Amino acid sequence: MIGDPSKFSSLKLKHEGFVTYGDNNKGKILGCGNVGNSSSSTLIENVLLVEGLKQFSKHKPTK
Repeated sequence: MIGDPSKFSSLKLKHEGFVTYGDNNKGKILGCGNVGNSSSSTLIENVLLVEGLKQFSKHKPTK
């Protein structure tokens, strides 16, 4: 799942369905497509575009 449509190399928009996160919140599915480059080995297929997803922070959690 990803929230940024600019990351997709191909994207088919669809407005049906929701995903449920571990905390029971829901995100609306906006589309499905491929992320990466098909000419290299970095293509990931069938990635969902989900409304409201934020970029993952790579920092370590504080105690």
